[in-house]
Amino acid sequence: MNNTTHQLEDFALTLPITQRAIKTAQEFANQQPNSEKAEQVRLNTLAVWVVNDYMQMMDIPTNLEVSDSWNRFMRFCANVADLELPSVGRLECRPMLVNQPICSIPPETWEERVGYVVVQIDESCQEARLMGFVPNVATEELPLSQLQPLEALIEHIEQLSFVPSVATEKLHLNQLQPCAALNKQSTQQKQLVNLSQWFAGIFDQGWQTVESLWDMPDIIPAYAFRWRATVEKNTPNRAKLIDWGLKSYNQPVILKVEISPEVNQQTGILLNLWPTGNQIHLPQGLKFTVLDGSGSVVRTVVARESDDYIQLKLTGEAKEQFSVTISLNDHSVIEHFMI
Repeated sequence: MNNTTHQLEDFALTLPITQRAIKTAQEFANQQPNSEKAEQVRLNTLAVWVVNDYMQMMDIPTNLEVSDSWNRFMRFCANVADLELPSVGRLECRPMLVNQPICSIPPETWEERVGYVVVQIDESCQEARLMGFVPNVATEELPLSQLQPLEALIEHIEQLSFVPSVATEKLHLNQLQPCAALNKQSTQQKQLVNLSQWFAGIFDQGWQTVESLWDMPDIIPAYAFRWRATVEKNTPNRAKLIDWGLKSYNQPVILKVEISPEVNQQTGILLNLWPTGNQIHLPQGLKFTVLDGSGSVVRTVVARESDDYIQLKLTGEAKEQFSVTISLNDHSVIEHFMI
């Protein structure tokens, strides 16, 4: 135990927590429904802020605004402390208190991360220590003895910056042009939402019940009634918040997917996009595109000025793959599915 402590002391880095970081963390915490969630969000925010400061010191580009930890809805729904590194991926920044031998890693952060940095926050919240990093995890408890030094983190990021990221869901639409060799490789690596399992009550991580979204702040009650009208009884369905991190349009939209059995062992798929918050209509020009398994565009719908929702219907066979892109201006989010 003493050897581990000495090793951590050797490569841990202490950084100050700025007043701006403390103020932002408290603002985010005040948005939460209870004190436990507020403390979680406060510590997560401080951890992300300190790691962001460290990345800037090392001249590594970051983008706080597109991170889930900077998304009000994602903070409410999940225990996330990610930092977006452009052209690299999302780095998880997990906070812990002084004298804790183990850092907690929530399951919702086990995927789509390029690494995990452990950040020790002191009780006065005046400084934080970057304890080290690991490239991946598969358990909720990370012993500090498994941490690698920060130098290894920088080398890890530099290596990743030279290869295309396959962990992120955010892609430009022009990256999805058909290419046999490219599609064969990406099909093996991309994360697929298995819709057939929804019939058995097994749902993919990140997809919530429509009812859970009704209870979230900033959702207009009128839309809750519309959603109720579109959900058939005993029909598997789930919803997900889609956010582009744009300053010009910072209100997420909701993607709802509903499936139903059809004749000839086929599956019917109903896709809906809804606005949230005080937005009555979807942003004009928003593109809703379906692509087949090879990346070819099947259909595109563009939101008009007065559209308060967009809907697409599909039918497919078991094991068939398709993707959905939701594009606004030059930013796109993509979701991959398998029937």
